[in-house]
Amino acid sequence: MPVIDVKPDLDNLTLTITAEFAAPVERVWQIYADPRQLEKVWGPPTYPATFVDHDLAPGGRVTYYMTGPEGEKFAGYWQVTAVDEPRSFSFDDGFADEDFNPNPDLPVSRNVYSFASTESGTRATYTSTFASAEGLQTVLDMGVVEGSTLAINQIDEFLAAGN
Repeated sequence: MPVIDVKPDLDNLTLTITAEFAAPVERVWQIYADPRQLEKVWGPPTYPATFVDHDLAPGGRVTYYMTGPEGEKFAGYWQVTAVDEPRSFSFDDGFADEDFNPNPDLPVSRNVYSFASTESGTRATYTSTFASAEGLQTVLDMGVVEGSTLAINQIDEFLAAGN
């Protein structure tokens, strides 16, 4: 199971998830760089993702939606702020309407995804920082820990299948 630690920290307004994968950093990076691969692991298994736009470059925008079991769609976007291939990328992550316009009623988080080599593969650290404790609590209440853990835990199986 790739996720080895989950730390919500209301005092520091962060949620940090740490995972380890049995693949080199460059291979893990490819999952995030390729929207068709990312679709296989972004979102929990019962909420598969479809990426519409995917410009993983500073200033780029990524848009996607997850489709729920009843066919309902939940849209989101990333505004990419930094890329250090294959070690890390940073982005603002927000909820959106069906046209990918930001939803001002839900929080935006600043995210840093970093990847480091280990003896057995890659250690990934996913850190989300919120503007307020209320914003962090909102996504915690929405099930972000459970959803993210289910999503990230799909990566080893995806890689093991030779993808």
